Amino acid sequence: MTQFDNALFAQLRDVIAEKKSLQNPLIEVLRQAQEIFGYLPIEVQEFIAAEMNIPASKIYGVVTFYNFFSMKPRGKHMLNVCTGTACYVKGAPKVIQMLSEELGIKMGETTKDGLFTMSAVRCVGACSLAPVFVIGEDTFGRVEKKDQLKAIFAKYKA
Repeated sequence: MTQFDNALFAQLRDVIAEKKSLQNPLIEVLRQAQEIFGYLPIEVQEFIAAEMNIPASKIYGVVTFYNFFSMKPRGKHMLNVCTGTACYVKGAPKVIQMLSEELGIKMGETTKDGLFTMSAVRCVGACSLAPVFVIGEDTFGRVEKKDQLKAIFAKYKA
């Protein structure tokens, strides 16, 4: 019936019980649910809806509105490519192509080894380094050659 261990749902039930008294607990419950499960599939959303007595449609609306939440499993490392104006003009499309070729994924996909999920963001506030991409807390700018990517990814694959 469920692909998840019942212990994970028990953990989520505890989170809901702890957060239920907050004025607007849904975002925090969803954030912690995503930490527990790694993403927010429909069955987790329905569980939260039942436990919090909230329509599942409201939960789905919140999950699909905020791009922090994901309904698909994400990689261990989020790779966010800046597609803001400065980065786009200075080569973001080329960086996206190089990243896609190197990782074997398209925008929004996760590598087969589960290490990276690539997504586009509007701006990371590092226009002077354009074009830029971010992996976790690490910012990489002015990457123009595939060998630079190999060196960057070696750090995360180790």
